[in-house]
Amino acid sequence: MEYSYPISIDWSTDEIIIVIQFFEAIEKVYEKGVQRAVLMEKYRKFKLVVPSIGEEKKVFREFEDVSGYSAYHAVKKMKDASDKDFIQL
Repeated sequence: MEYSYPISIDWSTDEIIIVIQFFEAIEKVYEKGVQRAVLMEKYRKFKLVVPSIGEEKKVFREFEDVSGYSAYHAVKKMKDASDKDFIQL
C-alpha cells in the first residue's frame, strides 16, 4: 500500500510492529478475507498497545482516512462472528 500506518512516537518498536500487523490483517479482511481466530489474536495484541477506547477510535479513524478501510467495521464483524468463521468485507 502507498500510505503510512498511524503510529505513536511513544510506542516501542515491538508495539509498532504489533499495530502494523493488526492493520495488515484489516487490509486482508477487505482484500481476501481472514480467519476470525487470526484477526482476534491480532486485535488482542493491538489492545495491549492501545488499551483505551478513545485512543483506539483515534487510531482507527486515522487508518481509515489514509487507507479507506474501516477497522471498526472489521472488528465489529469479527466480534459478531462465530469462532470458525472467515471474516471478509
